[in-house]
This record gives sequence, structure tokens and C-alpha cells, in this order.
Amino acid sequence: MKYAIVESGGKQYKAVEGRVIEVDRLDVEVGKSIDLTDVFLVSDEGDIAVGTPKVAGAKVTVTVSEHILGPKLIIFKYRAKQRYRVKTGHRQPYTRLLIETIAGKDGKVSEKKAEPKAEVAAATAEVVAEKKPAAKAKTKTAAKTTPKAAPKTKSAPKTAAKPKAAPKKPAAKKTTKK
Repeated sequence: MKYAIVESGGKQYKAVEGRVIEVDRLDVEVGKSIDLTDVFLVSDEGDIAVGTPKVAGAKVTVTVSEHILGPKLIIFKYRAKQRYRVKTGHRQPYTRLLIETIAGKDGKVSEKKAEPKAEVAAATAEVVAEKKPAAKAKTKTAAKTTPKAAPKTKSAPKTAAKPKAAPKKPAAKKTTKK
């Protein structure tokens, strides 16, 4: 399996030919092809090249498949006894990249050719479309199939209830004569 460790946006990702990775938003149009030159490691069927810090001449060619938004995060700020409550949300923008080719330290692509762009893009779109509903379906079915736990019973014997004390009588009001 041919893969590389690349950097994008200050983060490192494992890039495998034919797969998709999500990186922080890049200012590139959908469908455009770009080269990632910040490659730290290239592995080609056991032949590993590690850079110091980067592998010279290595590059990963990727195509921008789409721009997406991440899951919604809720930010809730609260100060007790101050009547201060602020609720905001955030969705991080990401770019989905399709890894096409990985060139080694000599800048050459290995003998094994990557699949044509159209077939890989169609296959990737199918995989992405299948993943989303499947994940939701799994969570729903998992919740339905889990048996409900029986209510816990107390094993200690019950003690007799203590008799309640009689309520206190209010004090009599003093009347004053004028």
C-alpha cells in the first residue's frame, strides 16, 4: 500500500492513493488539481523515505472534490447568579481532497498507475453517500436492539417508619388595651 504523510494547514494527514481526506478549508475551486509539496514520509510497498524534515522532490497530487462544513458545535457561556447566558454555534469549514498520485523522493510515480479521475471521483461519491445514511441507521438500530436494564431493587430490609412529631401550635397574640 502506497501512502504519504503530508501537511496542510499546520496539521499532518495520512494520504493513501484513491482515498479522500478532509483538511481545513483551502481557497481552491472544486475540480481543480493541486500539489501538496510538504511531504514528511513516503512509503511504497516497504520502501520508506523519511524526510529531515521534508522529503526532497516528493509531492502528492490531489483534486478538490468539495467544500463542506463540519458538525455543529454549541458554545454556551454561563455565569451563576449573574443572569449571564450566551449560546452560540460554530461549524468549521473543510475541503475534501481526493488523493490521485503520490510521487516519491525522486519525483516519479510508481509503476502502478492510479485509477482514472472520473472513475475514482464517482466511486468516492458513492462511498461518501453510502457512509452518511449507514452511520445514522447504525445508531438507530443499535439503540433499538439494546435490551433495557431491569430496575434496581434494594436488597436491604425496610426499617419501620418513625412516628411524626405533632405540629407546633402558634403563639397566642397579645392584645393591648388603650
